[in-house]
Amino acid sequence: MNYRHILLFSLILCCFSLAAQRQGKEIYHYILPEFTKGTVLMKDGTKNPALLNYNAATEEMIFDQNGQKLAFAELTLNQLDTVFIENRKFVLLDKNKFAEVIHHDGYKLLVQHKCRIIPPGKPAAYGGTSQTSSTTSYSSWSESGVIYQLDLPDDFKVNSSVIYWLDNGEGLKSFSSMGQLKKFYNKQKSLYNKYTRENKVDFKDTEAIAALIHYMETNSQ
Repeated sequence: MNYRHILLFSLILCCFSLAAQRQGKEIYHYILPEFTKGTVLMKDGTKNPALLNYNAATEEMIFDQNGQKLAFAELTLNQLDTVFIENRKFVLLDKNKFAEVIHHDGYKLLVQHKCRIIPPGKPAAYGGTSQTSSTTSYSSWSESGVIYQLDLPDDFKVNSSVIYWLDNGEGLKSFSSMGQLKKFYNKQKSLYNKYTRENKVDFKDTEAIAALIHYMETNSQ
């Protein structure tokens, strides 16, 4: 193998390495990795097909219209019933924020997807960095359209979070931590502790939380 071949081989390896690093660092402020065919069901029964995704940063349902990312207008939201994306179902939690329905038989369980975008820090004294104001940054990103793009610049970070909403006949209540969820089942403490000892439950894992709540709702007396 001559020098030219070695150099070419090294460049190929470098490209593969960089691609793998980029793939490993991918983080999304949308809940789906790409805009996906879905259906918007209106209160009058009308069904509208669209390419859809949910932006957890702005907490808006976004549709792709010929490459342009747009949020639903207030008029549409006022007349909207349900949004279906593949096998997932979303309903309005209030006037413009959506929650995903992850259980509805016997009790209703919703999850509200949220995230906070952290911009790159500005240079500060002694080689440090300082974060810009989230309000100022949000405004500037909105005007530039950055927050509506699927991918953020590499130097941005996303802190994702979820809030669960449960209605088991006592009204809709929210939980933003395992501690709050445990307090809700305080009367069934031993049952709750038994399940969480035997099963690893991550609060951000919607399937794990859904399984825990299903266990509690179907086994509590």
